[in-house]
Amino acid sequence: MESAVILAAVAGAAAVLLALRLWIVLHSRVVVPRESLSLMVVAGSGGHTTEILRLLEYLSNAYSPRHYVIADTDEMSAQKISSFELDRADRDPSTRFPKYYIHRIPRSREVQQSWLSTVLSTLYSMWLSFPLTYRVKPDLVLCNGPGTCVPICVSALLLGILGIKKVIIVYVESICRVEHLSLSGKILFHLSDYFIVQWLTLKEKYPKSVYLGRIV
Repeated sequence: MESAVILAAVAGAAAVLLALRLWIVLHSRVVVPRESLSLMVVAGSGGHTTEILRLLEYLSNAYSPRHYVIADTDEMSAQKISSFELDRADRDPSTRFPKYYIHRIPRSREVQQSWLSTVLSTLYSMWLSFPLTYRVKPDLVLCNGPGTCVPICVSALLLGILGIKKVIIVYVESICRVEHLSLSGKILFHLSDYFIVQWLTLKEKYPKSVYLGRIV
């Protein structure tokens, strides 16, 4: 009986410490005084990739190297990213040899996949995402809604919880989300450092979000 009480007390204390550590990580702000920032970009298929690449057009070359994360079956996004980086290098001679990498992880959810199996596939994707995030140790993670971004962002958050590195998470809700957040948005609204929306209707519903107007 005493051992059960002790175990319960230890588990409770561990839970409190974990919750406190999570709160500290989520509410801390980090300014990285560097000439370059390692950037991890999560690209989804179709419109998500198009939007995120439009956003990257406005980022300076200080965001380097750029690590793109795509689903392992998403060949179209890989082609779009390579084309984008080549065009960027052609426009700017200083980026003749662009530093970018494309990484692949399993999809969190396929189209029409059941929600029960989605939980398992997301956990599997998260299991493979953490070693990638740990290896890259990005300064900033940028994403705009594909399901693949959830395991990556959780992995980045875990780096901070474990005291390895504080990673800034920036989530930009898709332009097509006018009145309601996407499922990824609903999850990452509570986990991201900066949550950006592109419509005033969303800013009114989620006052803690950042409204910048249309940016993609």
